[in-house]
Amino acid sequence: MTRPSIFEFAGGEPAFLALAVAHHRRCLQDPVLNHPFSHPGHPEHEQRLASYWAEVFGGPTRYSRSYGGQPGMMRLHAGQGMEDDLGERFVRCFLLAADDAGLPEDPEFRASLAAYMRWAVGDVLAYSRSGSRVPTELPVPRWSWDGLQDDNPA
Repeated sequence: MTRPSIFEFAGGEPAFLALAVAHHRRCLQDPVLNHPFSHPGHPEHEQRLASYWAEVFGGPTRYSRSYGGQPGMMRLHAGQGMEDDLGERFVRCFLLAADDAGLPEDPEFRASLAAYMRWAVGDVLAYSRSGSRVPTELPVPRWSWDGLQDDNPA
């Protein structure tokens, strides 16, 4: 029996949209994250975020096809500078948003979400310093039950 992807286990695109909406709401409620999240952004921010996370966890490659893939996502965050505890706050909001969105409470599933987000925050923070340059060829990471997959096309 083949194990479903994390994307499928979560509930597919509707689950990731619910997660993105809940996460955005949580970030707006946080006193540090509120500032970057309260600025007018793209009107489809939540849908784009949902598409990105869906792709990361084994869903369709809509984000890569439509929104610039990993380089596009990283450029949105590069050179912004970050508060010392911004990453920790972001992870906490993400994990609470999984509850808000009604995602499965399965411990292994939740551990996979947490491990991904901690890794992803570290990846984004690596480009947060002023003047950071994002490589033009970065694949969207693919995260499975076993963590980061090495078979991303370059």
